[in-house]
Amino acid sequence: MRHGVMPELSALLATMNAAPGQADPVNPLVPFGRIASLHVARFIVLEDPSLPDRLIAPTLPVHEPTRLAFIADFDGTPDGLIADLVAIAAPGLRRIFGHCADFRDDTDLLRWLHAHRIRSAATYVNWRGRSAAQVREEAALHDVLRTARLAHPRASPEQLMPILRAAGAAVTLNPVAAPPVAWRIGETAHFLLLPVAAIALAPLLLPSLPFLAILLRWRETRDPVIAPTPSRERNRTLSALEDHDITNQYSAIGSLKPGLFRRWLTIAILWVIDWGARHIFGKGRLARVNTIHFASWTFLDEGRRVLFASNYDGSREAYNDDFINKVAFGLNLSFSNGLGYPRTRWLILDGARHEQDFKRYLFHHQIPTQVWYKAMPGLSTYDMARNTRIRRGFENPPSGAALRRWIAEI
Repeated sequence: MRHGVMPELSALLATMNAAPGQADPVNPLVPFGRIASLHVARFIVLEDPSLPDRLIAPTLPVHEPTRLAFIADFDGTPDGLIADLVAIAAPGLRRIFGHCADFRDDTDLLRWLHAHRIRSAATYVNWRGRSAAQVREEAALHDVLRTARLAHPRASPEQLMPILRAAGAAVTLNPVAAPPVAWRIGETAHFLLLPVAAIALAPLLLPSLPFLAILLRWRETRDPVIAPTPSRERNRTLSALEDHDITNQYSAIGSLKPGLFRRWLTIAILWVIDWGARHIFGKGRLARVNTIHFASWTFLDEGRRVLFASNYDGSREAYNDDFINKVAFGLNLSFSNGLGYPRTRWLILDGARHEQDFKRYLFHHQIPTQVWYKAMPGLSTYDMARNTRIRRGFENPPSGAALRRWIAEI
């Protein structure tokens, strides 16, 4: 970003909001509501409050550039989204990105956006293949069916079924497209990458595992913990951007511990996380946690820093507790290579189990999200999954006990 533009940029981004941090879908700069493929999106200034921590890691640069990031979760391809953004919001995007150091009045916006696109190292999608259009249609179906059910409180399930089918006929339900054959082949090939790589690398990795384990443990016992007491002022700033909807955003940035060992360990772990999210945890749950809509881990500055962004249901405190109580080992895998992280044992033990240190560490790295858009406000991951089940029952009516359970969900 250009020097000294932060006040002006912050004021400009604030004009996009209907509430603190909450984007107006029809704001004049980037009217997110006109982009049908979007699920969630955000503009965020990457001012890293943890950079002073690098005083304990003299091999890392003291300074990094302050960046402006646009992060989106959407249907279709990145090229398609970028084309839609330029077609719908080119003047507003020019005003926003005009604060960046290499953006000029005559810059080709489309080419600039492509050149500055960074692919995330790992991404998680709550339900792969469920489009924004499908979410909207199924929510509309649920609303119509619920209204019809409540209008006939004494009707039996068998009596209700024709009433519900008549009411639901008014809702357009486009067929859920089956994945193309080429996509399935690509997914199968990607699925096989992990086992094939494990077999191919086993002769090299197995003999070196004792050495790597000793090196890991040696570093774990010496890595300092940086978990300062939260600032009330920062907490007020972050809290003002939260709990406007059932879903919240979370953004955090931080440095990796120095050295190639931690760098390559992080690359390997995030690759496995991405593989697991793509092939194992794509139907409503990330391990035992079912409140996350989308999440991503992205390397910055030649791999020295990582940006984490997520969209989750509930409060920040409940979000943290959910992970600590259910998948603390996953938190350790994901974040323990970060500078200052609470000490782990053998990579997956302890760490996040030191609850207060862990929460202070998270707070230390969290940064405010200046603009956040959610296409379907009021809908949780549970709501979306329920609506999909309701649609299935509507299209293929159950009977008996299954019919009663289906109606109970409406």
